[in-house]
Amino acid sequence: MTTAFTTQPTALGAMKVARRPTLSRMHAPTLQTIPAAVAANVGRMRSATDATIMAVVKADGYGLGAVTVARAAIDAGAEWLGITDVDDAAELRIAGIEAPILAWLNPSGVDVARAVADRVDIAVGSVDELRQLIADAATLPPGRVRVHLHMDTGMSRGGVPLGDWAELLRLARSAAERIAVVGVMGHLPCADAGDPAANAAAVLRMRQARDAVLRAGFGPLIVHLAATAGTLTDPAAHFDMVRVGAGLVGIDPSETVSLQGAARLTASVVHSSIVPAATAVGYGGAFVTERQSRLAVIGVGYADGIPRELLAGASVAIDGIRCPLVGRVSMDQIVVDTGDVLVPRGATAVIFGPEGGAVPSMQEWARWSGSIPHTIVTGIGARVERTIA
Repeated sequence: MTTAFTTQPTALGAMKVARRPTLSRMHAPTLQTIPAAVAANVGRMRSATDATIMAVVKADGYGLGAVTVARAAIDAGAEWLGITDVDDAAELRIAGIEAPILAWLNPSGVDVARAVADRVDIAVGSVDELRQLIADAATLPPGRVRVHLHMDTGMSRGGVPLGDWAELLRLARSAAERIAVVGVMGHLPCADAGDPAANAAAVLRMRQARDAVLRAGFGPLIVHLAATAGTLTDPAAHFDMVRVGAGLVGIDPSETVSLQGAARLTASVVHSSIVPAATAVGYGGAFVTERQSRLAVIGVGYADGIPRELLAGASVAIDGIRCPLVGRVSMDQIVVDTGDVLVPRGATAVIFGPEGGAVPSMQEWARWSGSIPHTIVTGIGARVERTIA
């Protein structure tokens, strides 16, 4: 909106202040999901590969709502969904989503009966996991548990090491009446490299794993290795399917392609003030004003996912103006310097969003906090309201 200004006397002398508009009541901190951006990002992935696209909606769709993100991705052409735990599938199935689903990690263990009931494929990353799965499947109808064998392609972060692959396949063959091996998967160790040479060894291991499974008599197989960055930069890693997670919400870890941000975080100004030079701001007085300043307190803090340790330059946008954070981030509040404008209570601050210009991006917040944009969007706290654009 356009803000009108008038000169009025104040306790600190004549200065320029905003003429206070009539405001609706303040809104709670809100994270908005933008399905159109998810769809556009799936379209960008489709232009980079002929492989099937799996939309990975782990961590509640990267914090933006698993059902909302899944629906937008499927409508745009994604054919599979990826989740962390079998239990995560229930919400998707209840919502009427029928796409094939793969669960890997399963940190609380695998409820095999539920996996079968909700039509969820299971990834198996060790001989012990497969042995347990076979035992749990003993009471189920033959051949109903669909399994993707997970190869350790060089991360040592789960997946079956090359030395255990022969034993894994022997065990799988011995239980062919209980499980159906339908896929082989792995991860690119340098997933954000944007350089095919950095992952060439992993691609070779994936081919070796695929060939071993085929020689063991299993097939047809769905082979998948690449995530977002590999989808965009490394055709050799595409195989039959690619798994796109961060890319759905506008994050390219390789930073080689511009994707559309699918999230917008806003919060209200809850207090504004005019302070003289040499005023300490926030806990510990870590910031002291160098001049007479207009400050705005925004009702969002580290309990809502705002990183506490930030580098210089961290900012928000208020009415098209970028306003730098001053002082320390508190549990429930941040303070920004609003320059020549005394911002009225109830004004909206955009913490991050896809607009560009004065509005910071998730990527900028990641740089300011020394992290990655994934942690910014997935770290938004539970008390922040969720809406859909």
